[in-house]
Amino acid sequence: MNRCRPACVGGSAVVDTQVPHGSTARPEISPPCDLVTVPARQGLEAVDILRLSPGGVGPVLHDRTGDSLAFLVPPGTADCWDVPGSFCSPTGQAEPSGAGWLVPPHTDTEVTDPAVLRAALGQAARTIRLVDGYEPVP
Repeated sequence: MNRCRPACVGGSAVVDTQVPHGSTARPEISPPCDLVTVPARQGLEAVDILRLSPGGVGPVLHDRTGDSLAFLVPPGTADCWDVPGSFCSPTGQAEPSGAGWLVPPHTDTEVTDPAVLRAALGQAARTIRLVDGYEPVP
């Protein structure tokens, strides 16, 4: 069990909500938020899983090149994030350049819960491995 807990949940993420989905304007992310960056394929699968989960999905950035997605998570998450194939950093240290909103900020879920994101990324990785290993019967 991971005993490291983020410093804050709910009410502290500050993002520019005026940047619409698909906008070419650079999204503004103000501390305190951390960003969990993952490969796009795993991230897109995780977004679908999170949309169906009770915790929901917070704002998600895409890098416009199709390489990665970045989930906004509570501050302090970077201190204990250890999910293979991803990295977590405080905003300002690794903001994606040329990023836009895949899931724009909204009032329901300001950030994604790190424990819920961790589970969704694990489920997404298992799903991708299963699909990649599938060989249709001739």
